[in-house]
Amino acid sequence: MWLRLAAIAVFAAAPCMQALAQSREILTLDDAFARVARSHPDLRLFDGQRTVLAAESDRAHLRPPLVAGLAIENALGSGATRGFDEAEISLTLAGVLERGGKLDARRTLAQTRIDALALQRETRRLDLLAEVARRYLAVTAAQQLRRIAELDIAQRQRTAAAARQRLAAGASPESVLLTAQAALARAELDRDRASQRWLSSRQHLAALWGEREPLFEVVAGDPLALPAIADFAVLAQLLDETPELARFADEQRLREARLQLARRQAVPDLDWQVGIRRLQAGDEVALIGSLAIPLGGARRAQPDIRAAEAELAMLGIEREAQGLALYSTLADAHGRYRAAQLETARLRADILPRLGKAEAAAERAYRAGASSYLEWAQLQSERTSVRRQQLEAALEAQGALIEIQRLTGQAFVAGPAAPTEGTTP
Repeated sequence: MWLRLAAIAVFAAAPCMQALAQSREILTLDDAFARVARSHPDLRLFDGQRTVLAAESDRAHLRPPLVAGLAIENALGSGATRGFDEAEISLTLAGVLERGGKLDARRTLAQTRIDALALQRETRRLDLLAEVARRYLAVTAAQQLRRIAELDIAQRQRTAAAARQRLAAGASPESVLLTAQAALARAELDRDRASQRWLSSRQHLAALWGEREPLFEVVAGDPLALPAIADFAVLAQLLDETPELARFADEQRLREARLQLARRQAVPDLDWQVGIRRLQAGDEVALIGSLAIPLGGARRAQPDIRAAEAELAMLGIEREAQGLALYSTLADAHGRYRAAQLETARLRADILPRLGKAEAAAERAYRAGASSYLEWAQLQSERTSVRRQQLEAALEAQGALIEIQRLTGQAFVAGPAAPTEGTTP
């Protein structure tokens, strides 16, 4: 309904990796969403809170209790009242007659609190789903870093092999071979570090649903596939529908219910009592009754009324402040996405292809003895660095896109992407 994150569209469009080992489960982003929605304790807490609020609602529906009483007078005294010969016994039934609609006000307040809980749960659920998408994206990022490292290793292996050939031919010193081997070892270190990062990010993802030893594989999506999004002005108009702002409607009803209850407390209740009394002297029975009303109830209710009115008045300011914060967050995310999207596209279209051609030309020149090892190695390092820069820009865009999706609830679907430089081994 609400959350179809941009990352979902990117990863869901990828193949399901059926070629992976059958012993490992394939975990899609939707699978991760379902696990968190089913088992995360933050969401289960709302069920307990609903039970508490339901119990409080049942209590709010109760009327004031009736009180049965027994009174003994003129007993155990002195003189004629000695013992129980002159005792008068009264049986009474007392209660409170609520006035001013207090019962309805309590019921309305209790029901409003229950209704507001549903939106609070939805807000928390959306935050958790956004966190799932971020952690899933981190796993995919580690996979991409490992692929870039493997590409770099392949490059360095060719360099080391060429340096060994030239050393054997006496056209190059041993230092060149050792330098090439050191560069290869460094590329292997980057691959191992990416593998460790993949393990850690996978564990971090599985922690959201309490899995201690994850055995799943994630769907290998392409984070470089960035969808088109609407202009900022269009997205800003969708902010009014976010749960962060929608909750203020429920909060307004809640504060209005509290105000009504405070105002009705100004109407005093009637304490009543009826009963029968046995008169010992004449062995007679008489009916008794009383009514009592507290004085100054309106004055005592004024502090609560003023506090409730102030809280209701502040709600508009709170909503305005939240709206400004969301607007600023959306503006920042939109700007970061557009900038990162532009950077990713330019690196893919202009820079990486030229670096690839330059690196191939440098390799041919080195093998022919027309250039030094340093020129070839520098171009290899530059090409790998740009691949990483492209991935970092794409991940920045994906993170901003997740935030935009969380704020607006719009699904941005990336179309099929052509194979991109730096993403395929």
